[in-house]
Amino acid sequence: MAMSKENTKKTICLQGTGVTRCFGIGKKKMTAVDHVDFTFHEGEVVSIVGESGSGKTTLSKMVLGLLGKTSGEIYFRGEPLVLKSHSQKKEYWKHIQAIFQDPFSSYNIFTKVDEVLLDCIKMRGGDKQPYEEKKKMMKEACSFVNLEFDELTNKYPFELSGGQMQRLMIARVFLLRPQILIADEPTSMIDACSRSTILDMLLKLRDEIHMTIIFITHDIGLAYYISDTVYIMEHGKFVEFGDAESVLIEPKAAYTKRLINDVPKIHEKWDLSTVDVQ
Repeated sequence: MAMSKENTKKTICLQGTGVTRCFGIGKKKMTAVDHVDFTFHEGEVVSIVGESGSGKTTLSKMVLGLLGKTSGEIYFRGEPLVLKSHSQKKEYWKHIQAIFQDPFSSYNIFTKVDEVLLDCIKMRGGDKQPYEEKKKMMKEACSFVNLEFDELTNKYPFELSGGQMQRLMIARVFLLRPQILIADEPTSMIDACSRSTILDMLLKLRDEIHMTIIFITHDIGLAYYISDTVYIMEHGKFVEFGDAESVLIEPKAAYTKRLINDVPKIHEKWDLSTVDVQ
């Protein structure tokens, strides 16, 4: 499916051609991501949607530089992405960051909140600023996500609630101001009220710093609500992609139609015939 005309006018920040990742060898070889192509634009909100095991998280790890590719090419700002050395990875991670599904495993339990935020300021090159200026930046970042820095200072992440930890992760992004953010099921472990708040904060941050957000999700309703562009992934391949309205209101692929039909509707009798009960 062709991309929207609006996207073709925007600057491309990340692109992939034939990106593939295999695990194992011989008869045990398994292709997790199978020759996928993608184009993500500056300031765009993209959702990669698929069931567990579809390959979406593996793809996100390759884009982040946490996992090498078997074949294909990823381009950042029009140049092939090369991450062979620690310094290359460190420089790349100034421009791309991630929020993960489990906030409890996203922090070093021995690192206090102040250090988490100060590391972000250091990464942005603000290490030589006076502490009072750094404190002002930390307070601003916490305020952006409706947290009080004075209530968090000197605390360890495990002393915070799951919702507070997710907000703190967004505060980190606020300080780092990356060009690209990958959000891997960032709201799946928090309640519905907090979920809406977190999503609104991410979209507000996108508007403020013109950041590209890539959501990795199995939630097709979420994808429709927040996305400009949607990629549907099945068995390591993109079976359909395009603007959210076209893909999710007028789906072409059988897999996309099944994902939509599997979403329970309050006003209809639930059809469980497609659910694997094993």
